[in-house]
Amino acid sequence: MLRLTRFRTTDRVLFIICLMYLVTYIDRVNISTAAPAMQAELGLSNVELGLAFSAFAYPYALFQILGGRLGDWLGPHKTLIICGSIWSAATIMIGFVEGAVSLVIARILLGIGEGSAFPTATRALSNWMPAQKRGFAQGITHAFARFGNALSPPLIAFLVIALSWRDSFIIVGLVSFLWVVLWWWYFRDDPRQHKGVTQEELEALPKQKIAGERKRLPWIPLLKRMLPVTMTDFCYGWMLWLFLNWIPSYFLHQHHLDLKKSAFFSAGVFLAGVVGDLVGGWASDGILRRTGNIGWARIGVIVVGFLGAFACMLPVMFSTDLVTVALSLSAAFFFAELIVAPIWATPMDIAPQYSGTASGFMNFGFGLAGMISPVVFGLTIDLTGRWDLPFAASMVLLLLGAFMALWIRPDRPFREERKTDGAAEPGAATA
Repeated sequence: MLRLTRFRTTDRVLFIICLMYLVTYIDRVNISTAAPAMQAELGLSNVELGLAFSAFAYPYALFQILGGRLGDWLGPHKTLIICGSIWSAATIMIGFVEGAVSLVIARILLGIGEGSAFPTATRALSNWMPAQKRGFAQGITHAFARFGNALSPPLIAFLVIALSWRDSFIIVGLVSFLWVVLWWWYFRDDPRQHKGVTQEELEALPKQKIAGERKRLPWIPLLKRMLPVTMTDFCYGWMLWLFLNWIPSYFLHQHHLDLKKSAFFSAGVFLAGVVGDLVGGWASDGILRRTGNIGWARIGVIVVGFLGAFACMLPVMFSTDLVTVALSLSAAFFFAELIVAPIWATPMDIAPQYSGTASGFMNFGFGLAGMISPVVFGLTIDLTGRWDLPFAASMVLLLLGAFMALWIRPDRPFREERKTDGAAEPGAATA
């Protein structure tokens, strides 16, 4: 029998964080599969459903910044216990909603809880992962998130058919509470305070302060430095929200599939994203090891992801064949997910001492896209009856994202910019 002692403590911490990404994504995207049953029972229009989708994104975007700062200040351990309890309770609450208003309120609470999760997890990874494994760590954690995307349609469809859509939310919410207990029991902010960590592991980890840093944060300079990353993440986020919220309904309505077949094709698309996350992290770290050029390692992979996704979306606009469309969407999602690992590694490269806040600034762009895009998609579908039109605007933003990525400059660490009033010091290659 395989013994857990064969795995290092850093490996187990990474795996627990991976589980967090898995459960949070199931909690946030399960509504897209349950949506047809919810619409039928609650009498929701596509616009009202779009508002429920986007209600998650408003507090999610706000708490990217507030939660990231809280993670830097309070520490990931306490922060994720608090936030995990909120998002778990909110997921269960959705199982008891009676209309559009209560659904929106529950989704707002879900956004509050999950808004702090990824920036805080990035802070935890900056403490527990060596610099040369940041791309891999971000790749595999987000691969678990996409696996949550892929798992959610068949899982929720099964629960809806076997029990009810209400029971599906209650069950996954209870599973989320189990993760909170696991995090409370095993994780420590400072690796040196964990009983299971070895001296060899500690020597490979970054030398920095761990938690409780109450020094003044340079908000405005850090915001300006992260702005190109935020704008790039907005472009990626627009595409991702389209996939997360509408792909199951797209297959259901555009191609007239039943719930089971829609879930099957949706899962196939999301599984391609799992592979993309892993390849993106592997490629980014591999380029960094071979060339020592962090710009190529991060920006190069991001640009390839945007342009590849754009090229693969073209057949979706011109083909009505289900297999062609499904394969094209899968390929587009694969390329889009190449972006995730390098863009999430970038805040740790640029500002490791403020990685929670910096990643919060970055992912605010993702949350902002989530505020706007679901409502735009729902309104477009209600006005035109066409489920393919939302993809057209997303393609424009894919090209814009490839352009904005050129301005990220992960080779310019924030601490060095502060010393030189915004000018990068020569030879700054890694953070």
